Amino acid sequence: MPHCIIEYSEDLTQELDIQDVMSAVFSGAVKSSLFSSNDIKVRATPFTYFYAGSESEDKKHQQRFIHVCCKILSGRNLAQRQKLSELVLSQLKSFAIKSVSISVEIVDMERESYNKRVS
Repeated sequence: MPHCIIEYSEDLTQELDIQDVMSAVFSGAVKSSLFSSNDIKVRATPFTYFYAGSESEDKKHQQRFIHVCCKILSGRNLAQRQKLSELVLSQLKSFAIKSVSISVEIVDMERESYNKRVS
């Protein structure tokens, strides 16, 4: 835990190495000191088709984005969740990408109903 899921506009791959973005998110989660580095999972999914900020079909006028959803087991307090969000965002801001919306969301997963199997 956590599961850090990166969604991004596909055209960002022209100026970013997504592996570097994944490493930045991982680093932010590690710096939070809330998780063991062995427990952090990061994955990324590009979006080719989306509307963001405008319903224009002209892709040049679409707002590019990176959105990170960190799903964590419930039980962390607000200050801990805010710190995680701020650290992940700080790592992403270090890329100094132009014309992009960057957001980070922390989502509690109900501890009592979460199940996992590793084989």
